[in-house]
Amino acid sequence: MSPIKTVIIFLCVGILSACYYQCGRKHGILPEVPAGAQAFSLDGRLLYSSQPDSQTVKQWEEAKRTHIADPEDPEKLIWFGRWTAYKGDFRAAIRIYTRGIQKFPEDARFYRHRGHRYITIREFDRAIDDFEKAVRLIAGKEDEIEPDGRPNSLNIPVSTLHNNIWYHLGLACYLANDLENALRAYREGIKASTNDDMRTATTHWLYMTLRRMGRDVEAREVLEPVHAEMNVIENQAYHRLCLFYKGELVLEELTGSEDSQIMNDAAAYGLANWFLYNGKMDEAVEIYESILRGDVWASFGYIAAEADYRREFSRKLHTGGSGQQENNL
Repeated sequence: MSPIKTVIIFLCVGILSACYYQCGRKHGILPEVPAGAQAFSLDGRLLYSSQPDSQTVKQWEEAKRTHIADPEDPEKLIWFGRWTAYKGDFRAAIRIYTRGIQKFPEDARFYRHRGHRYITIREFDRAIDDFEKAVRLIAGKEDEIEPDGRPNSLNIPVSTLHNNIWYHLGLACYLANDLENALRAYREGIKASTNDDMRTATTHWLYMTLRRMGRDVEAREVLEPVHAEMNVIENQAYHRLCLFYKGELVLEELTGSEDSQIMNDAAAYGLANWFLYNGKMDEAVEIYESILRGDVWASFGYIAAEADYRREFSRKLHTGGSGQQENNL
């Protein structure tokens, strides 16, 4: 084969691959993984969900029946997707939300939830695309409370659609190391925060983004509204982290026995970053590796630790692929 023909073939293959990738992103086609796996970690490990508990399975079955009985109701389709994700089948949830986007293309909620699950399976660029689309769809519209799948102890939802879209867009950009756009999203997320839970969670990630950008003075300024008497229902770990960053708590006060492993991972990740900012590399690496030896691979603290570890350090962990999924983070 002549060199010219070889070049033409490689160009055609490249163009076809790019077209397939873009088409796949548009239509929600997922990268292939072995049967039973949900995703590849950022360092190439296979990630599997643990078995869901019986109550979650019951809730999923009810959500499925409810959707099948009224397939034209977008709310029922969203809940079918949400409980599918809570059950640990994130890929199936993405397919459900893709179906919702095809049926209800102007409903920002489907992009918001699909983007969340793209984050879970480490498809950050796809997540960013979805959240940016959701941002355009909510422009000029009134915000709305987003109900919880598993309510907190007070049965009070603490987030809204607009805040969740900005918050998760910021996270996807942060994970992709697009810090300028993460900063933009988190600043908008602060504006959309209507309670102390939303404010503290968003402030935590905004602070870390600014510290990563070397904008330490601005980072200190965003912490000023955070104080010990805030009415925080769910995001106590983020609240304590912000107080720690301000110097109002010591290390031993960062975690509490009432927190789930998900929130302990979030606290550990914030602490690892704090060590990193302050030049304590050994302490930072130790905490990153401790998080990654855990099994809650779908939590934001775990995913962020995985992204940072891959980007910042050359050593790799070779742990098992089993894991648990997170709930509402």
